[in-house]
Amino acid sequence: MEKDPFKEYLKEAEPDKAGKSYVWSTAIGLQAVDGLKPSKYLIDTAIQNIEGKITMKEAQSLIDSYYGEKPVHFSDEERIEEADKVSSRIAGILSETAFSFSPNEYISIHRKLFRGIYKHAGKIRDYNITKKEWVLDGATVMYGSASELRETLEYDFSQERDFSYKGLSMDEIIHHLAVFVSRLWQIHIFGEGNTRTTAVFFIKYLGTLGFSVTNDIFAENAWYFRNALVRANYTNLQKGIHETTEYLEAFLRNLLLNEKNELHNRNLHISGLLNEEKVDIGDSKVDIENEKVDIQETKVDIESVLSEKGSDFSVKTTVHIHRLFKKFGFDEVFGRSAVMELLELKGSGASKLLSNLVQADIIEPVSGHGKGKYKFKM
Repeated sequence: MEKDPFKEYLKEAEPDKAGKSYVWSTAIGLQAVDGLKPSKYLIDTAIQNIEGKITMKEAQSLIDSYYGEKPVHFSDEERIEEADKVSSRIAGILSETAFSFSPNEYISIHRKLFRGIYKHAGKIRDYNITKKEWVLDGATVMYGSASELRETLEYDFSQERDFSYKGLSMDEIIHHLAVFVSRLWQIHIFGEGNTRTTAVFFIKYLGTLGFSVTNDIFAENAWYFRNALVRANYTNLQKGIHETTEYLEAFLRNLLLNEKNELHNRNLHISGLLNEEKVDIGDSKVDIENEKVDIQETKVDIESVLSEKGSDFSVKTTVHIHRLFKKFGFDEVFGRSAVMELLELKGSGASKLLSNLVQADIIEPVSGHGKGKYKFKM
């Protein structure tokens, strides 16, 4: 997508408009993984929904009616219809709070996204596949074997369900999430639509872990996300290429921690020949590197605090601590209302979090700034 038409709404003070803008920009951005672009009609319809003129269901009905009345003559038009319908369906799913971490939910999302578009919507493929990848110079990932797809899917879900994030640092959490989503995607359980289904499922799952995914990372970097999944599942020992989650982790750090890692598809290409721009950036490179050092030092500070205190926080609480620290650091003072706004918690939830962090010796009360103010302890 050349320009996100919903960018201005993401900055809206009204949470409802910003939230709707996020789901639409993500939904449309994800079409890029298959080289699809939505129509102007879809974008105009989405804006009506964002502005509160129509509901999400009404927006979806308008899209369905539009293509029900409009005969499709060319394959290009069929692809635009796919982009529009799937975008509206992704936006609908991301707007819902309902979610179940299960293979059936994963399959159900594919069925909802692609019904009437693919004959195999919601069906596990019964044939083996290969796909030539640009990022691999035309080579393919070894996808799951058709004879074992259901078993492999259920195994990966059971492994994740039994995994404990308790006591892990944020670096360890990010790494594990990268491994999980890359393995889920590698199965490629469907004939088409695997990346979009995996992305939607993953965003919903992240919400259950306490991550508030409300930025434009998916909207602007969906193709990078897919290429990072490819690199996480490709090894060629003869050429000295090993599967790596480093690119996926950079993406996730931007998505979940609002870091500013550079996400360039050329850096993922196995030839390494497309990294030319890295060589000659002069003084600006020094500035970028210095900035990276500062960010890294900040990250080490909060990780060392959590490690030193030895508190056994849940993933959700760990995420909350990182978001609070990123916003306020060691120097700024904050209270319950700021916590409620930043983390989208109710008053009781914010109070409980603050109380737990005080007891864990992570934050401390401060005086001279009004009642109920805190700051992080060095």
